Amino acid sequence: MIPTEPIGSIPRPQALIETITAFTERRCSQSAMDRAYDAALRETIAELEATGSPVITDGEQVKPSFATYPLHGLRNLDTDGIIIPFADGHQRRLPRLTTGPFRYTTYANRYLQAAQRYTRTPVKQAVISASALSLLYPDNGIAGYPRTTFLDDLTGEAETDIRRCLAAGAHVVQIDFTEGRLSLKLDPSGQLLKSFIDLNNRVLSRFSAAERARIGIHTCPGGDHDSTHSADVDYATLLPSLFELKVARFYIQLASERDRIRVLELIKTYAQPYHTIFVGVINPIIPRIETPEEVRDRVLEAAAYIPIQQLGTTDDCGFSPFGDDTSTTREIAFAKIRARVEGTAMAARQLRA
Repeated sequence: MIPTEPIGSIPRPQALIETITAFTERRCSQSAMDRAYDAALRETIAELEATGSPVITDGEQVKPSFATYPLHGLRNLDTDGIIIPFADGHQRRLPRLTTGPFRYTTYANRYLQAAQRYTRTPVKQAVISASALSLLYPDNGIAGYPRTTFLDDLTGEAETDIRRCLAAGAHVVQIDFTEGRLSLKLDPSGQLLKSFIDLNNRVLSRFSAAERARIGIHTCPGGDHDSTHSADVDYATLLPSLFELKVARFYIQLASERDRIRVLELIKTYAQPYHTIFVGVINPIIPRIETPEEVRDRVLEAAAYIPIQQLGTTDDCGFSPFGDDTSTTREIAFAKIRARVEGTAMAARQLRA
């Protein structure tokens, strides 16, 4: 078999979105909100299992955002943090830390354990990278809370987030590193990327080799409202540094790349024999549903560059990494996942023949 895994998020059901709005406007109770989350989680897991996927996620149904879930309810934040511009003109804005210390209010094992109650299928858990959260610290510093102390606190919290998920039985812990490619847009010199790699490795060095075998890194140019923030950044400037990260698994956006062969050549150059490379064979930000045959051909294409024992497949990105993104329907998302599963199996049979 060729392993195949989703990245994470699935568009939320309309009923959940409406309940979140009502709760925000204080028109429904916490218990009603909890019931809506639970119903969406159960439904999403059932639908993911129905695709035949051998590994599933919770669809991030309860996360407000893939990036800021650890910060929910944190009081030492302001809203005027760094702006992330997308190609279609819309923006996302991170919060800004105002005082120390920095602590998570929510760890991702909470989402993992909720999902595990409803399935026996292996569940992977996505966590946000330490490097993404490092962007919360303002350039002009914080009085009485130096950046070095912040990074010490952040490193400890990121380690705890991963370690709790491993202890709870996550099939894999996937670190979302979408800011990797973006960093080269913000700082073409590569110094920001280097600092990101160093910080993430500072976290990863706290885990044993056996633990790191269950940890992976996901990279993509962002995916939000059918747009990206850094697809124009050349992969050749990212991949050499990416493969310096101390993990065994890499989830690499590829289906939406204009020149997939060039990227595969780069992967062949920099990947190590102990790496498993999950290549993106599904583009989540286009409405057209890929056919299993199309997926099969993309897998066969990748197998010409990546040894079959190191090859896996995935989606380029989550389908709805921010809770308010409804640009893709749930029906399309599940159909695309089904095509990935079926197409990967077709390719595996052909490669064994």
